[in-house]
Amino acid sequence: MAGHSQYSNIMHRKGRQDEKRAKVFTKIGREITVAAKLGGGNPDFNPRLRAAVIEARKNSMPNDRIKKAIDNATGAGDTANYEETRYEGFGPGGVAIIVDCLTDNRTRTSNEVRTIFAKRGGNMGELGSVAYMFDRVGLIRYPKSKASDDAMFEAALNAGAENVDSSGDVHEITCKPDDFSTVRDALEKQFKEAEKASLAWKPNLNVDITDEEQAKTLFALIEALEDNDDVQVVTGNFNIADDLMEKLAA
Repeated sequence: MAGHSQYSNIMHRKGRQDEKRAKVFTKIGREITVAAKLGGGNPDFNPRLRAAVIEARKNSMPNDRIKKAIDNATGAGDTANYEETRYEGFGPGGVAIIVDCLTDNRTRTSNEVRTIFAKRGGNMGELGSVAYMFDRVGLIRYPKSKASDDAMFEAALNAGAENVDSSGDVHEITCKPDDFSTVRDALEKQFKEAEKASLAWKPNLNVDITDEEQAKTLFALIEALEDNDDVQVVTGNFNIADDLMEKLAA
């Protein structure tokens, strides 16, 4: 296992997601608003909004908050003018990190992200300084309980996916960004709603982290970045052995 999803599993086991539920709702609400503003307020005709609403429901976000976030974008409420921006940098051990944000003030967000990098053992680089170590992909995730490895592989292949990784307790399907909606819709017809479905950064070059203290420092950096209200997703290209991950999770 590698990358940010591995870190997220540890944080979930430690219970930190529940402690930060209000912040999670804020981030999801912002994504819903931006998605609705760009593609309209009907999830049936707006794939990005549909994915955001699914994420909201998965996190038990109240329906009235979902509706309010959509209303903010479609004229029934007031909203800030959020825009997408990306920052790139390096963490401990030379790990490449991409930080995707939604912000109404680029200067504020840039300064805050740069400060977090500097205080947590990393450094922020120029745009493009690490992006070449990642591929932009469509990512669809199902729990193993939905299908056998062979059944999921066959279905994903027929839908037009590029790869299926059935390891741990999930099936992780990736495809080209342009094929994302087609692959997702085909799989959801067969296996119902996905656990996760979105565009994502997938590392094409991983950095092995073997030192426990270095791993702790890296996770502290990622957590600090994720704690910022403007930050939506943090992705890293690190790879950590299972025994070290279990030690950190203990």
